[in-house]
Amino acid sequence: MLSADGLTALPAHRPPTSQNGKPVRDPLKPQAGQPPVVPAQRRPPAPPGAPPRPAVLPRTAERLAYLDSATRRINSSLDLAATLRNLGKVLVPALADAAVVHLRDPLPNIERDPGRPTALRLHHAHGTRLGQRLKTRAIRPGGPLAQALDHQLPAGPVVLDTPSAARLRPLLEELYGPRALSRLAAGTALLALPLRGRKAVLGLLLLIRRPGKTAGEATGQATGGPIGGPSPFGRATAPKRPSAFDLTSAFDAASAFDATDSATAAHLATQAGLAVDTALRYSREWEIADELQRSMLPTHLPQRHGVRLAHRYLPSESGAQVGGDWYDSVPLPGNRVALIVGDVMGHSLTSAAIMGQLRTSAQTLAALDLPPHEVLYHLDEQAQRLGREQHLATCLYAVYDPIANRVVLANAGHVPPLLIQPDGRTDLLELPAGAPIGVGGVDFHSVELAAPPGSALLLFTDGLVESRRRSLTTGLELLRSRIAAAHRHSPEHLCQEALRILPPGERADDIALLAAAFDGIPAEDVAYWYLQPRHETPGRARRLAGHALRRWGLEPLAENTELMVSELVTNAIQHATRPVTLRLVRTSVLRCEVGDDSALLPRARRAGPEDERGRGLQIVARCAERWGATRLGAGKVVWFEQRLPQW
Repeated sequence: MLSADGLTALPAHRPPTSQNGKPVRDPLKPQAGQPPVVPAQRRPPAPPGAPPRPAVLPRTAERLAYLDSATRRINSSLDLAATLRNLGKVLVPALADAAVVHLRDPLPNIERDPGRPTALRLHHAHGTRLGQRLKTRAIRPGGPLAQALDHQLPAGPVVLDTPSAARLRPLLEELYGPRALSRLAAGTALLALPLRGRKAVLGLLLLIRRPGKTAGEATGQATGGPIGGPSPFGRATAPKRPSAFDLTSAFDAASAFDATDSATAAHLATQAGLAVDTALRYSREWEIADELQRSMLPTHLPQRHGVRLAHRYLPSESGAQVGGDWYDSVPLPGNRVALIVGDVMGHSLTSAAIMGQLRTSAQTLAALDLPPHEVLYHLDEQAQRLGREQHLATCLYAVYDPIANRVVLANAGHVPPLLIQPDGRTDLLELPAGAPIGVGGVDFHSVELAAPPGSALLLFTDGLVESRRRSLTTGLELLRSRIAAAHRHSPEHLCQEALRILPPGERADDIALLAAAFDGIPAEDVAYWYLQPRHETPGRARRLAGHALRRWGLEPLAENTELMVSELVTNAIQHATRPVTLRLVRTSVLRCEVGDDSALLPRARRAGPEDERGRGLQIVARCAERWGATRLGAGKVVWFEQRLPQW
């Protein structure tokens, strides 16, 4: 063989061979007696003069576009009601004149096998009033509804007053009753489809086409007069708004559902069943997260003398993930009370778990009666040891003393609280902001302010004042103005007024509120002494206590009170190196507190018949209504309470 120039000799063509020397068959070369092989990527050429062929037929393209848009819309929400509304909008009027959705009642728990259904409830109806008279229908065991929910639903569409209707009539009569079914006109086409979840059939979807449907109606255009008067389809004299899923040519205009319609509806019913299952799972996850969050918050706050408390907690509405907002109140010695509000950054179950640990730590630190800035310092250290990742939280810690009428506050990156004066003047407290808990290596500072009777303090998290539509500064000023304009400053009223500033719409963050109204304890209801740790001190303490009780008109309590005061003071001077404190407070109860500088807590024990000591706390336990001991930053306080006599 010569080359193109006719001069160079070329080797003759030989078929390719394998390693063993045998020829390899060309897959594109036709074999004897077989038609030519055309590669998959090639298309046979069109005949000469023929118009170019489209890649996909127009009707098929429209169906695919409809299925794509409808599927995305059905799965666009995690809310059950929104999912069913979207389902109705994609089906009506594009595929049917009306759509009805019935789901199990009660809605199944997706965490376990739902078992046999007992009832069906109408959850959504689009374009019809069918089923509105009795929304819940009991399921008869072994009946058509029970069989339909047990994967035995009659297949295919039916047309009323034709032989095909016999397949679906028993189910429809059990679901709607014979009377409602008789109101459907002859020739009405029906298609019933199961809504299958991941574990069971969750309900039924019924599609309805009225007889005599025209092409204009197939795309949502009105054709004139009303649809059958009192027919369950409702009134349709006004033109319908065109749907985003209107199809002029994708589906036939005939009233009966053909094979293409049935296949399309079955696909959308499958998508709807999975979307309903997902919505139920999402709802259950949200309930679990909300239950977890609320289980870590106090259900009620201890009410102390001289202060009234109220609280609110509102979870976010934007997702199943919970936040880390919390509030708390801890009773302290001397009728004082610790007020705490905090916010762990982030929204997750981890945030809620960190919140629970920080709240427990704050309670423990508060019980030690540490100053507010030291409580935040130890919380900061604790947060740095919680897991491998850094966890940040803001916190505001306040201690109110109703006897001294003072409040001490420390802030760790939290939004400032509101202090309401007795005359109604409302101020945002300018506290040293400090760094959030978990940063580490920072100092916190306490600020002491006057809190006269009639004043109030409002603590809150940033979800109350900050949102996508409103800056933090704007929200704080709006809250201050709202509280300042309020006529009442009771704790409950403060919480109600504060929540009124929330903008309409979905809350993106959870909200914690803690309101405290400071009533104080009058000075004439308090008696306080410093006693030197001497042998004669118990006797002097008895006389001082008896004199105070007679001044208050509490002579019936004098004998027992003097005895218990003597026992506690005797124990205190045995361990004290500094003066012992004795305080009596008259509120709704009589409270006695004995303090010393020893950190050793007393422990009640049973004294033997030969023991000369160890009976003091037994006497206190028998005579007092309540008693206890609290370790302080420098020492301890032992206290007891008695009921006041009823006159």
